[in-house]
Amino acid sequence: MSRLSLILIGLIVLLQYRLWFSDDGISELDRLETRLLRLKDEVARREERNASLEADVRDLKEGNAAVEERARQELGMIRDGEVFVQIIDPQTQTQTRAGEPARVSKPEAKP
Repeated sequence: MSRLSLILIGLIVLLQYRLWFSDDGISELDRLETRLLRLKDEVARREERNASLEADVRDLKEGNAAVEERARQELGMIRDGEVFVQIIDPQTQTQTRAGEPARVSKPEAKP
């Protein structure tokens, strides 16, 4: 073999070693591809959440139905002339400190 062939084989071996075993080689490529997949998943989740929030904002800006629904569900508000009815489930009762049963239930309002 000539001297040039040995030099070329040595360079190929050196470059292959660097490709497979260095910090900038195949292992780094795998790590970056895994990170890219995780980031794409996160972006997709955030885009979905943003679309949901945009729809909520649009509903709140366009009409009173969404505002009324939120007021009923979150604040327990009712309209004039409506009757508030609270249904207590016996399975949701807990004991208070004095030993008396305390009813724990979420108020239900009819629209």
